[in-house]
Amino acid sequence: MFVLQVAVVLVLVVAAVAALVLQVRRDGTQAARDRSLAVAETLANSPGTVGALRSADPTARLQGPVEAARKRSGVDFITVMNDDGIRYTHPIKNRIGKKFVGTIRPALEGHVHTETVEGTIGKLVQVVVPVTDGDGRVVGLISAGIKIEKVSGVVDRQLPLLLGAAAVALVLAMGGTALVSRRLRRQTHGLGTLEMTRMYEHHDAVLHSVHEGVLIVGGDGRLLLANDEASRLLDLPPDAQGRHVTELGLEEPMLRLLHPGRVATDEVLRAGDRLLAVNNRSTDRRGGPPGWVTTLRDTTELRQLSSRVEVARKRLELLYEAGGGIGTTLDVTRTAEELARVAVPRFADFVTVDLAEPVLRGEEPGGRVPALRRVAVHGIREDQPLYPTGEAIAFTASSPQGRGFRSGQAVIEPRLGDADGWLTADPERSARVLEYGIHSLIAAPLSARGVLLGVVEFWRSEKPEPFEEDDLDLAAELAARAAVSIDNARRFTREHGMAVALQRSLLPRALPEQSAVDVASRYLPAQAGVGGDWFDVIPLPGARVALAVGDVVGHGLHAAATMGRLRTAVHNFSALDLPPDELLGHLDELAARVDKDAIEEGGETAITGATCLYAVYDPVSRTCVLARAGHPTPALALPDGTVEFPDIPPGLPLGIGGLPFESVELPMPEGSGLVLYTDGLVERRDKDIDIGLDLLREAVAGAGRSPEETCDAVLEALLPARQGDDIALLVARTRVLDPGRVAEWGVESDPSAVGGVRSAVAAKLAEWGLEEQGFVTELILSELITNAIRHAAGPITVRLLRDRALICEVSDHSSTSPHLRHAATTDEGGRGLFLVAQFADRWGTRYTKHGKVIWTEQDLPDEA
Repeated sequence: MFVLQVAVVLVLVVAAVAALVLQVRRDGTQAARDRSLAVAETLANSPGTVGALRSADPTARLQGPVEAARKRSGVDFITVMNDDGIRYTHPIKNRIGKKFVGTIRPALEGHVHTETVEGTIGKLVQVVVPVTDGDGRVVGLISAGIKIEKVSGVVDRQLPLLLGAAAVALVLAMGGTALVSRRLRRQTHGLGTLEMTRMYEHHDAVLHSVHEGVLIVGGDGRLLLANDEASRLLDLPPDAQGRHVTELGLEEPMLRLLHPGRVATDEVLRAGDRLLAVNNRSTDRRGGPPGWVTTLRDTTELRQLSSRVEVARKRLELLYEAGGGIGTTLDVTRTAEELARVAVPRFADFVTVDLAEPVLRGEEPGGRVPALRRVAVHGIREDQPLYPTGEAIAFTASSPQGRGFRSGQAVIEPRLGDADGWLTADPERSARVLEYGIHSLIAAPLSARGVLLGVVEFWRSEKPEPFEEDDLDLAAELAARAAVSIDNARRFTREHGMAVALQRSLLPRALPEQSAVDVASRYLPAQAGVGGDWFDVIPLPGARVALAVGDVVGHGLHAAATMGRLRTAVHNFSALDLPPDELLGHLDELAARVDKDAIEEGGETAITGATCLYAVYDPVSRTCVLARAGHPTPALALPDGTVEFPDIPPGLPLGIGGLPFESVELPMPEGSGLVLYTDGLVERRDKDIDIGLDLLREAVAGAGRSPEETCDAVLEALLPARQGDDIALLVARTRVLDPGRVAEWGVESDPSAVGGVRSAVAAKLAEWGLEEQGFVTELILSELITNAIRHAAGPITVRLLRDRALICEVSDHSSTSPHLRHAATTDEGGRGLFLVAQFADRWGTRYTKHGKVIWTEQDLPDEA
């Protein structure tokens, strides 16, 4: 009954409305079409329309006149567009430049097309008319239209009658409706029409507002539903619903998925320039209608974001590795090479580093564009045509490097072929670089603490994409980190050079001439910093020689200066001709006194912990007396090729005090080798010192090698790859003074014995061909022997040595030291030592176990 009543009412209402609407629509639509066609035809045939369409800015020329025509004609819109349907004019200005909503193909073929569409301003009747030039070619389109509601006003006038009839019908139906309403509520689970409407509205709102596309395709392959997101992602036409999926212009993979259809789970398919994650399921499961439901999710932005995150992560990794890989050493060139290696190949295909010449010397460069030298080149291949290492480079002001110097900022050249400043700097090499395939460059200045040190260039060839603006930050960060390390290395180089210069100035520049030993030496400063290692060869009276080697704790200028003080003290004490143990005792007292003064002044101890070995070799007695203060034992190479490490009491390092030092006297056959060294030669952190001593023994072993050859063999066997401490090496091979060059006489304590000694000395000098020195020598010996007889006790011995000088020695058993004084004119004596000092070139006194020796030296002529 409910259906019958509703049907009667609907039939009456629909019949009346249909009759009215059909009549009004027919008349109104025809009127609207005629008016729109007239307006569009008029504008299409207007003389200025074709010219305006072909102008540079059609909108500027057409928008005003077209809007004026629209207002005068009473149509709702007039749109001028190109043959692609892009609007040049529109009543709503933000629609200009957008795609025309409607069919334009018939008009492009030269026909007038009329249609009813849902346009941007509502449902309307629109006419599309072609605009043709003199040759009949379509150069544009004009569409005019009127909203249907304008021509349907007659409906409003006839609505009362229609509504009255409907009201009567509804009254008749209300009774039946009331009877069946209760049953209807039961069937709808209590939901009324309002709730049903709200549920539908919510369903529709959710369907079209979710950020996921939804498609429903029927079993016949027609599109039943597409929400807004699906239409956007697949770029579906407005009338897509109801059309077969093959008519929607979908790409082949998406088309095969929708028809005939297949199950898919998060399958990535391309739709234009988008990547879509697609899920597809059948709707006929559990008795549903045949078809497929498809969900689409745009992953393009997510992938782009992931790509940017990945790029940022890789850059952070590169910067992290740069922090640990750049500046591992305090070497300027090594640091530049580390910068080049870190950036290849992840950031650049080739990296070059150019530093100012003063930086390589440890100095601070001056000027804004210093003279540069290439110090590092690294890349994915070795055959690149860039400037090689060692090349001096002068960049022009217009080059990327020159611009970077002026601005202090990294400069990018995305396309080197267009960089005039770079091309003109060196046209020939630039052409080779471009031909090689290098196409993009970033030049970043190396600046630290306001000082411009150089420039680093990042080049790309294999990577097709050029450098971008975002790459400038990474290049600048790499350059900044490297610049700090290079500046630290530069400062270290300067200080290291100063320390090396100071130390070398304090070390012997040339070994003195003497006849006791053949000597060779090596000094190798540490790579990490100059230390206080030193050595010395000091000629002593009586044809003897002193050999010294020492080591000061620490590195740097302070250690070098301390070494110089110790070496000077050793020279001064050796001038007193002290035995080795006494000399080390005085040196220990000096170190303790200096340290005490330093502590009282608030400074740090300077000498405590220094070591020293002092040896005196006598080529006449063929003995060597040694003493050491905490220093490693020397190696003794005997003439038969065997090597020993003599047992010498070690003593404590200098400045500590305590037990006295002890000397050891060793016999030294002619040709024996004495190897003195510092601990840097044999000690390693990762090896026991015994291993180093064994290697030293093997290197020194072998007879017949010269000191120079021994030095080379020792360094070849023991020099580490990276030297962490100074190394001082002194090798001496002993000689023996020919017995024929030595003469010795015993003298009785009687003044009459002086004449006999003088005669014997004169005869020996004649034998040696030194008659010219006879008078002076007899005078010197007469004075010395007379003084010994008068003031000394015990046996007196006279020894004459012919070495590089003529040496006269008078020894006795008295420890009384003679003193040189100036006698008054009335004094009868006191002029003996004065005469000796005047006639001898050098003279002095040394003490022995049994007394003292007064000696003199006279230089011999070259022919002697």
